[in-house]
Amino acid sequence: MRTWFTVCLSIFLMLTIPVGGLASIGKIAVVLGGGRGDLSFNDMGYKGASEAADRWDLELAVAQSVSNAEYLPSLRDFARTGEYDVILSFGSLFADAVAQAASEYPEQRFVTVGGFVPSLENVMSITFRENEIAALVGALAAMTAAHHGYRYAGIVLGIEIPVLYHFEAGYRFGMDWGLARYAQAAGESATVGLLYTYTGTFQDIAVGKAASEAMLAQGAASIFNVAGALGLGDLEAVSEAHQLAETTVGPPYFFGVDANQDYLGGGYHGLASAMKRIDVATVQAISSAVQGTFSGGVTSLGLSEGGVGLSNLDDLVEFIDFGIQAQALDSNAFYETFAHWAANRATVPVWIWSAIADLEAGILAGMIHVPTANNPDEMDALRRAYPLNAQ
Repeated sequence: MRTWFTVCLSIFLMLTIPVGGLASIGKIAVVLGGGRGDLSFNDMGYKGASEAADRWDLELAVAQSVSNAEYLPSLRDFARTGEYDVILSFGSLFADAVAQAASEYPEQRFVTVGGFVPSLENVMSITFRENEIAALVGALAAMTAAHHGYRYAGIVLGIEIPVLYHFEAGYRFGMDWGLARYAQAAGESATVGLLYTYTGTFQDIAVGKAASEAMLAQGAASIFNVAGALGLGDLEAVSEAHQLAETTVGPPYFFGVDANQDYLGGGYHGLASAMKRIDVATVQAISSAVQGTFSGGVTSLGLSEGGVGLSNLDDLVEFIDFGIQAQALDSNAFYETFAHWAANRATVPVWIWSAIADLEAGILAGMIHVPTANNPDEMDALRRAYPLNAQ
């Protein structure tokens, strides 16, 4: 799918009208919200920017903004110099700041990966259909919970914003689909409820751990991290639950987000990750500046473009190396991590993995439509449509 993603995004970039002609390429700037070290969204953005800098021998400048109030000043600081061929930011929380900075500096190129700024010619917006990948995780969470006799599946989210509504909407749909498929395959229905919480933060790891601990105490078979760095706290709670039970594989499972986080914790508990190829999108956006084809506009990437996907073996190999480089994994732990991951995946029957493949194929063929939500009212409607209450 990555090949199709690269082709589709390249076509999008090349068919648009360049802004300001071909500039001399030498410097790019990145503004990160909350900084590096989340092993998720921010680190994926930095990964793509650093790979592009290496490929085209570019100077890379990075600003790490601790709070939302720092986003606009950081963007302005780079833009006012006039030295940077493109300024990139990552995440929907940057949208307002990017729109303001781009209006003030119309000759400066901006890229917002995960943000939505539709009306400015000097802003390229790359969005993702998170609902599609969340549906696969939701189906996997529901079916594994039913198979192992658990009452709940859990999801820990960050701030209530449209992007996270996409995740929740898709996850609810996926759970509902998974329970229907389970009943068909097993010959008996199962009731698996959904435990969810919006923590209001993407940074406080302790909050993620506490939220996960509460869900595990109620009988959650898995925790899906949709809160960036909070996933480190989610995984810590899952790991401690295994230590208490004296188990190493099987439920409770951990589901990663954005990057492939299956390798975290030595690969023991990460069953799958809802990947967004932020790194690949970033490389392609910088490529458009290098080639002089940059233009403002919005493109949406989902399963069909390879912009999102459920983690697999090839991803694991790539991201074990990513984890080693980020010093989140010992450099000698490659084969042990792979073995732990394989043992954990083996606790899920083949028919469940086949069902997930069927769901993905149905989405790709247009036979299965995954709903999404962009505001509280739409999200409330989907919560009523897919209540997922345990009995």
